[in-house]
Amino acid sequence: MQLFGSSGIRGVANEEVTPTLCLRIGLAVGTLVDGQAAVGRDTRATGEMLADATASGLASAGSDVDRLGALPTPALQSYAEREGVPAVMITASHNPPQYNGIKLVGSDGVEFGVDRLERVEELLDDGTFQHARWDETGNTRRVTSARREYIEEVVAAVDRERIAAADLTVALDPGHGAGSLTSPELFRKLGCEVHTVNAQRDGSFPGRDPEPVPEHLTDLGQLVRATDADVGIAHDGDADRAIFFDEYGHYIEGDATLAVLADATLDDGDSTVSAVTVSQRLVDVASEAGATLELTPVGSTRIISRVRELHDDGVSVPIAGEGNGGVLFPDHRLARDGAYTAARFLELLADRSASAVVEAVGGYHNVRTTVGYESDADRATLLAAAAAYADESEGELNDTDGYRLDFGDAWLLVRESGTEPLVRIYTEARTEARAHELADGIGDRLDRALDG
Repeated sequence: MQLFGSSGIRGVANEEVTPTLCLRIGLAVGTLVDGQAAVGRDTRATGEMLADATASGLASAGSDVDRLGALPTPALQSYAEREGVPAVMITASHNPPQYNGIKLVGSDGVEFGVDRLERVEELLDDGTFQHARWDETGNTRRVTSARREYIEEVVAAVDRERIAAADLTVALDPGHGAGSLTSPELFRKLGCEVHTVNAQRDGSFPGRDPEPVPEHLTDLGQLVRATDADVGIAHDGDADRAIFFDEYGHYIEGDATLAVLADATLDDGDSTVSAVTVSQRLVDVASEAGATLELTPVGSTRIISRVRELHDDGVSVPIAGEGNGGVLFPDHRLARDGAYTAARFLELLADRSASAVVEAVGGYHNVRTTVGYESDADRATLLAAAAAYADESEGELNDTDGYRLDFGDAWLLVRESGTEPLVRIYTEARTEARAHELADGIGDRLDRALDG
């Protein structure tokens, strides 16, 4: 796929992701599906403009269009499954405010698989769109109930009584994104006392960048400590991810969250799916549970496609995901859902503190860093340097997506971002010094390559 990357289309709004592109995607989706579709968006400043263009394309192809307004991606997916209609989500997820993007969702509430995305790209390439007669173009209606119905669905899908009985205080940072519109009410309905920061919907994201990484979440750590909260919860821009802080206001690695949720979910004979960025934490948990771990390239699209294949073969996959806060519980829905993930984590806090919950999967240190580039030539230089480093290394190579090198006591991964002009570096080790040693080593190698 050239256009749809690891998690949909992303780019600078009105430069790379334009109304013209959205119109064409609406035409392509309207040509591919039959009769009706929904369109939603996150809170980005350019979202309504791009949603208008997408809806126009769908209507031009003859599809009736349900306009859902601003809402989390999982709320749109819930609507798509409930109503049995495909949907288009205008979102750039965790990317900075100037970005926007597009995700395509099937009538089962699950993102389009690789085959279907390739079909959309074929239609975009050859331009053979369906154009309805003037009197057969689609009608548009505004739907205002999707957010409320999503909240009700999540509350009903988890153990509300267990969560409420724990009398939890939650510090919440939805980052001015779509989670601002649902998560405060949702956690209160679960019986929690909720304190918020950056909870006013604002498409310029004035309080923090949409990506929920430690350097953007200092306000949340302070809020946890100031309110004596039991847990801190942060979302990305479209609220399909959840990141946590413990009761001391300390950031919890997303890999640790995925591992403890998997530990509470996996049984002997199950399978779980993650990306090549997988932490040894999940490797350990799967092994102890007697479950099989399968690795894919990075991105929800690839993970979802593999889970679907396993389901078709009759394999149980009760949990999957990545260490970035994007967790899937396929028995609920084969989709990342930040609020549902957070509610499942709250269930674990009924008996233990957040720090105690993750202590069982502790003992690892992670480093995440990036090297940016400005041109295709720089990109090629960085990837060539990474390939040469991998070729010279004594680590065991996995090249499913980029270059993952396992050293026994630690691992590193170098891969090109699917959504931004970046090469990402990931390392994990039993000691912080070893993790930084690996990250600094490959980082210096890439920097020297760029310097020439």
